[in-house]
Amino acid sequence: MYVAVKGGETAIANAHRLLADRRRGDRSLPAISNEQVIEQLALAVDRVMAEASLYDRTLAALAFRQARGDMIEAIFLLRAYRTTLPRFGTSRPIDTAAMLVERRVSATYKDLPGGQLLGPTFDYTHRLLDPSLLDDGAVEEGERREEGGDDVMRVSDILAQEGLIEGDGTLLDDEGGGDLTREPMEFPMSRDLRLQALARGDEGFLLALGYSTQRGYGRTHPFTGEIRIGEVEIEIEVPELGHAVSLGEIRVTECQMVNQFKGSAKVPPQFTRGYGLVFGQSERKAMSMSLVDRALRAKEFGEDIVAPAQDEEFVLSHCDNVQATGFVEHLKLPHYVDFQAELGLVRRMRAEYEAANATPESSEKKEAAE
Repeated sequence: MYVAVKGGETAIANAHRLLADRRRGDRSLPAISNEQVIEQLALAVDRVMAEASLYDRTLAALAFRQARGDMIEAIFLLRAYRTTLPRFGTSRPIDTAAMLVERRVSATYKDLPGGQLLGPTFDYTHRLLDPSLLDDGAVEEGERREEGGDDVMRVSDILAQEGLIEGDGTLLDDEGGGDLTREPMEFPMSRDLRLQALARGDEGFLLALGYSTQRGYGRTHPFTGEIRIGEVEIEIEVPELGHAVSLGEIRVTECQMVNQFKGSAKVPPQFTRGYGLVFGQSERKAMSMSLVDRALRAKEFGEDIVAPAQDEEFVLSHCDNVQATGFVEHLKLPHYVDFQAELGLVRRMRAEYEAANATPESSEKKEAAE
């Protein structure tokens, strides 16, 4: 904990009261409820859950309201709460092929097994303000197709049938995935830990890095193999029962980028993968994550590391917005002692500089003035 000075309790208490007053706003308007935030600001709730690494819509909405809509402050609040929770097990890897899909699109194949499904998206909307939203008018319900019982094949599976894409990464039975929240960050990092860091990384930071790879700062030529959004089941192994038990379902966004790779002496030319998986509906984040994931695999494919997005230590040390905001915002806190020390040092250095650069003429003028 950072403690710079003692005292100031009265001012801090007043600041808290003022914050609560501003949070409530105009008392003539009804207070916004958690349910309203969950239902009508769902994408904000999803981002808070994703970057806080805690899937709980009610708590994410509460954090969003408490933070007055400040996304990073809300993420900070929920991340802090997460550290208080007990751990009782590790879930099995989710099967996104068995996802109950509500949106699934591909930029590589027009006709897909299972079809393209646009779902709820801004992609085809006109970026014009809609004045009708100022009034609480009636809204038509969207069309829904009947649920199918078959799994929806991934685009990567289609390419894999011809051997045109690298295989999926696998872990050995006795090799569990790492846990970034329990292990100190050490470089180089395994891909599973890198993906954990990217999944809870700041969307804007990863978006900028992903954009940089498309502008030539990294050797990637991506195609969006597939984006899918939907509900997946979470299961946990119970040794006493001898089988897995379902804990419920969560909504996730998965993105697989397909990237060119010219091959090597040991590997024939084939496509490689960039992968992104995020809580809730967050396509921009999942796409950015998959672009950066592929860029960070440069060493694995023998590519030169020449761009920021390919530098593992740079990316993973700076993508966490909770850590970043702590370092940046602590500058607002008192640094009186440190600054006075710096001030004294600069004054001494200036005196030495002036003494070293003094000329006989300036000395005579100074004596005359005195």
